[in-house]
Amino acid sequence: MTASLLFYIIIAIICVNFIIDKVLDYLNAKHYNDPIPKELNDVYDEDEYKKSQAYKKKNYKFGIWTSLFSLLLTLGFLGLDGFEYVDNIARSYSSNPIGIALIFFGIIMLGSDIISTPFSYYKTFVIEEQFGFNKTTKQTFFFDKIKGLLMMAIIGGGILALIIWFYQQTQDLFWLYAWGIVTVFTVFMNMFYSKLIVPLFNKQTPLEEGRLRNKISDYAKSVGFNLNKIFIIDGSKRSTKANAYFSGFGSEKRVTLYDTLVNELEEDEIVAVLAHEVGHYKKKHIIFNLITSILLTGLTFYILSIFISNPLLSNALGVDIASFHVGLIAFGLLYSPISEITGLIMNHLSRKFEYQADDYAKHTYKPEPLISSLKKLSKNSLSNLTPHPSYVFAHYSHPTLLERVKNLKQ
Repeated sequence: MTASLLFYIIIAIICVNFIIDKVLDYLNAKHYNDPIPKELNDVYDEDEYKKSQAYKKKNYKFGIWTSLFSLLLTLGFLGLDGFEYVDNIARSYSSNPIGIALIFFGIIMLGSDIISTPFSYYKTFVIEEQFGFNKTTKQTFFFDKIKGLLMMAIIGGGILALIIWFYQQTQDLFWLYAWGIVTVFTVFMNMFYSKLIVPLFNKQTPLEEGRLRNKISDYAKSVGFNLNKIFIIDGSKRSTKANAYFSGFGSEKRVTLYDTLVNELEEDEIVAVLAHEVGHYKKKHIIFNLITSILLTGLTFYILSIFISNPLLSNALGVDIASFHVGLIAFGLLYSPISEITGLIMNHLSRKFEYQADDYAKHTYKPEPLISSLKKLSKNSLSNLTPHPSYVFAHYSHPTLLERVKNLKQ
């Protein structure tokens, strides 16, 4: 195989992914005006449904333009040997492979962030603002950007430097060390993300003593679930959309409720949502997802180790010098079809797990408040009640609201 053939394969993969994605978006958009299923008639009134349709259409059109811009930019960058240009800049500042890679990815990531920021800004301060979701100030928006870039530079740069160092030292076995590094990081983040990272962006406060905390504690005790750490997060500083999640293991196990969730749902509904999350924990879904993620990462690193030393990867992106960092990008582009397939499998399993968690909540608490909470959360986010089945298959990690309601009523 020649470098030019590999280059055209990469172009083909990018274009095919774009076409499939846009076809699915189109099929989904054709269902925006479908009538509301009778089981969900109480989610929206006529005006609210029109608003949800307008929100979906606005995002659909915006998504077309942003993805088309991204496609043209990517193809143009590849066609004009952009990676070679950036690689030359990096080499002009350092001769050390780790230094070159850090500068190379720093330029790519910073450039990508600068280009995407206007789109993100428009999405936040025009679309989300127009439909009443945005609560983010411009100061918070840009501070989040800066903090995100700093975290990426420190954490991402540190992990990348270690991986390249191990590659230099061990060559064929570097994938084992890289896998170990990412595994330790993944487990650490699962344990301490809420404690160490979230406070950089949001304020978390323990849920006050009172009726809601007592209800949550009583339910947790009734199912033998030790839960002492319950926090409220100020999600309303950025959006009106609501959420809740579990994080950590053992002594670091905690539940975090968005303040928007607490303000919008009744106490029974909040407990029902938490019963669903406890179901994920009791059914070992969190452990399964963590282990699966680690195994997939190991498989990816192993396949990478087979191809990374081949100069064809760098040559395919227009870089004559065989480089780990350029080869890494080429490999990522070539590996994307496999990632899509594993993503479909994981989404299928995730939807299955959601049913299991719903069933757990139904049997250990009661179905009615969970149904009403799901309807309220769907209304709150102006979600699509009639998505196309193909779009659900490809993109949804959760069953549709209609499917979940039907399951809960059984």
